[in-house]
Amino acid sequence: QVQLVESGGGLVQAGGSLRLSCAASGRTFSDYPMGWFRQAPGKEREFVAAISGSGDSTYVADSVKGRFTISRDNAKNTMYLQMINLKPEDTADYHCAAAPKATPLRTFYYYDMDYWGKGTLVTVSS
Repeated sequence: QVQLVESGGGLVQAGGSLRLSCAASGRTFSDYPMGWFRQAPGKEREFVAAISGSGDSTYVADSVKGRFTISRDNAKNTMYLQMINLKPEDTADYHCAAAPKATPLRTFYYYDMDYWGKGTLVTVSS
């Protein structure tokens, strides 16, 4: 079992920045590719970014490319999502997830994830 807890969400004005964290406990953190998803009210859960177990490889959705950066610190069992130049359309619940070990970063589908955090709310005002 892996437990995931997100933090760092909040209210920010358009153009602002936030850094989300995902703290993991349980099995060996570095074994798992990890990712961020988001879900806005009335919309489906959307892939945001993924990172390999070692942290050497990342993949970011086109909708946030150039504005969001995913990273991880395996010594701290923590993954991060740095978000800059936030837009009102980035408003959503942000969830971290752990994927099966062999999951390619470009095929992170929410229904394939093994473990989920409960989410942290990001609200971007215009």
